[in-house]
Amino acid sequence: MNAEIVAIGTELLLGFVVNSDTPFLGRVLAGVGIGCYTQVTVGDNPERLAEAIRTALNRADLVITCGGLGPTVDDITLETISAVTGRRLTLNRAILKKIRGRFAHLKIRMPNTNVRQAMIPEGAVVFPNEVGTAPGFLLTLSSSRKRGSRRIPAFAGMTHKRPKLLVALPGPPYELMPMVEKHLIPRLRRAVGKTVIASRTLKTTGLTESEVDAKVIDLLSLKGATTVGIYAHPSQVDLRITVKAPNASAAERQILRVESKIRRRLGNLIFGADEETLEAAVGEGLKKKRLTLGVAESCTGGLVQHRITEVPGASDYFLGGLVTYANALKKSALGVPTALLQKYGAVSPQVARAMAVGVRQMTGSKLGLAVTGIAGPTGGSKKKPVGLVYIALSHPAGAKVLRCQFSGDRSIVKFKASQTALDLIRRAVI
Repeated sequence: MNAEIVAIGTELLLGFVVNSDTPFLGRVLAGVGIGCYTQVTVGDNPERLAEAIRTALNRADLVITCGGLGPTVDDITLETISAVTGRRLTLNRAILKKIRGRFAHLKIRMPNTNVRQAMIPEGAVVFPNEVGTAPGFLLTLSSSRKRGSRRIPAFAGMTHKRPKLLVALPGPPYELMPMVEKHLIPRLRRAVGKTVIASRTLKTTGLTESEVDAKVIDLLSLKGATTVGIYAHPSQVDLRITVKAPNASAAERQILRVESKIRRRLGNLIFGADEETLEAAVGEGLKKKRLTLGVAESCTGGLVQHRITEVPGASDYFLGGLVTYANALKKSALGVPTALLQKYGAVSPQVARAMAVGVRQMTGSKLGLAVTGIAGPTGGSKKKPVGLVYIALSHPAGAKVLRCQFSGDRSIVKFKASQTALDLIRRAVI
């Protein structure tokens, strides 16, 4: 079985709302063994929506629409599905009673427009909405279908005799997600049996996308039931292993086979998998070695410390730090000598090392990290261009300083600097 998702809403096309429904649905479909081959976004236009649904039904076994089930004039999904499938809308009194009850509970008079949310295509299986007013539903479509003494037509232009499934879901994620988990997933599991699509993402930092590609190029060429994809992010490259298998245990075994090959080739360039973060890997390493950390930042403005403290339990190893943006504060708080600042400037390996030593002494930590640089877009020069960052790590036996030249806008330079700084700690701890 393959699927297509049709997200509905002009606000999605204009970028006013970020669509989080389709990524969620993609993960759900993979989890039950259904491949999602196409995802489409269409505005609140009946003709274009009808065309999108017809096209989807002719190339997919399962079509899921999300959005457009509300009570307002731009909510066109119900009427469009009715027109495309030839299923007339009928009033579902049980749903209408539930909608009225929801408004009564809120002590609000129900507008007449909400009655249209209780209009359901004939023959549909209703998915109750536990947190909103718009129910979802599932239609099974075939070339023709009997109901009593009459036949219910399929959608116009159907080219396949095999039944198709059309699912309509509300757009708000807090309404869609519980509906999918409670009502849609169990039905899909029964429809596809035990087949599963499982994946694992291995996260790396320290190499470019092309460098990672060169190390695993044969695995990226895998086809069929097992594939490996490569995805680049700022200062991070992910490798996602995806496996289709008869059951979860078989999928896990195949993932582990491919994962072990990748880990042998990339070693400690891999800092985590799936939802694991670099900052969590740093914290785990510091706790394991019983090390403490102090941080001094200039151009990153506290981003490194923010990421470190996003990890629960960071107080076990992170003692504290400073954002010493001004040179005066670098001198007074961290003890950076005036002579160093005058001779080399704030963005220099000498000052980065002095900052790292200073914050270690100030906090009493075993490790001291410092970041100083030019995030841009102004402040650069020929000798010290925008994106130049020095990162230093001080420890009782000495200090290490990295010179980095990052590209991108101000926020990207700051993030890349924080990523490299955290990885410097991780590698030192390893």
